[in-house]
Amino acid sequence: MKVTPKKHLGQHFLTDPSVSAKLAAAIQLENIDLMVEVGPGTGALTTHLLKHNKELHVFEVDHESVVFLEQNFPGQFHIHEFDFLRAPLDEIFDRPFVLAGNFPYNISSQILFKMYENKQLVPEMVGMFQKEVAERIASGPGSKKYGILSVLLQAFYNIEYLFTVPPEKFDPPPKVDSGVIRMVANGVTDLGIDLKFFKRVVKTAFNQRRKTLRNSLKSMTDNLPEQYKGLRPEQLSVDDFVSIAKSIIKEVNPG
Repeated sequence: MKVTPKKHLGQHFLTDPSVSAKLAAAIQLENIDLMVEVGPGTGALTTHLLKHNKELHVFEVDHESVVFLEQNFPGQFHIHEFDFLRAPLDEIFDRPFVLAGNFPYNISSQILFKMYENKQLVPEMVGMFQKEVAERIASGPGSKKYGILSVLLQAFYNIEYLFTVPPEKFDPPPKVDSGVIRMVANGVTDLGIDLKFFKRVVKTAFNQRRKTLRNSLKSMTDNLPEQYKGLRPEQLSVDDFVSIAKSIIKEVNPG
């Protein structure tokens, strides 16, 4: 049976086995015995993930792909015909897992936010994204690509851009290059501040990224620490954002 890539699902199937093998080989945490793949399609990456000899679960919303996987990989892994973005991961899984995938472009940022919200369950992620998204996540302070997701994810993960994949390695070929990144938990479990508030501070700053922080954060504080007033958000490290968030909280709740 042939599975047709569906545009509305953002499907671009990998056609070069060497790319799938390289992505799967980039997984480092051998002490984790559980893996989760999002959007396996026809199993191009799944084939190589199975070589890690770990318990594997896949999430696939395309019924045609699910039938294909059931026929071609009978009993080799657990298939969830369910939207990963809506999945109650802490109810499905009782231990941490490595997240992997050739992620659909149209939901890739949402997958990363889902990962951020469930970071206690995901000590490592190796995945393929639109190159622009991959570079944005891996970029550090001072880069124009550095943004909201960069800060939020780098607070808890060490992120490395691994390699670029050209359009001709897919069916159908996307209009842009793809990039593979690896994210490994950095050991930080607590920033010492409410994470929803931290996220709000970061988003407020970057929503007006051309303005200095004195102006972009004016809706949240009039007493921004002096050293940050003339800076723009892309000039700040994760620690700087934590420091700013704590100063605003202290201003609101001085006790």
